Amino acid sequence: MEEKVKNAIEEYQCSGCMNGGDVSCFEQNKVGGIGCGKHRAGTIISGGIGKIFLGMPKGFNRLGEYEDMKPIIWDKFADRNGEYNEFNRPVWKYLNEGGHTIVRGLMPRRNEPFLHIYLENCIDKIDCLEITQENIDKMD
Repeated sequence: MEEKVKNAIEEYQCSGCMNGGDVSCFEQNKVGGIGCGKHRAGTIISGGIGKIFLGMPKGFNRLGEYEDMKPIIWDKFADRNGEYNEFNRPVWKYLNEGGHTIVRGLMPRRNEPFLHIYLENCIDKIDCLEITQENIDKMD
């Protein structure tokens, strides 16, 4: 496994995972991308917030009612098979300090949220609201 990919999986998925804290239990994600298919969020915040992805920034870290959601990681935007459209709608995008683009969205037909991580800056290729660090700092 390429070092860049290994580091991304350990940062975004392994931290807070019930299956382990590193890629030693890695299983290829069946829905595409290069993320781990065995990932299970194991960190809980009280007060009705519920499970979170420990390695993700506020606003992108909460699972809500859909507890089976997994972050899906791609090395490059071009690696993703398919386009964002009316059935696969990005809502927020964020460029983190590591130069990775994080996208939170919704598949309204299935009433299912998604979380995509691209290990590059592809902000200009995604049409949705861009969240800034200032926005994240204001979130609870």
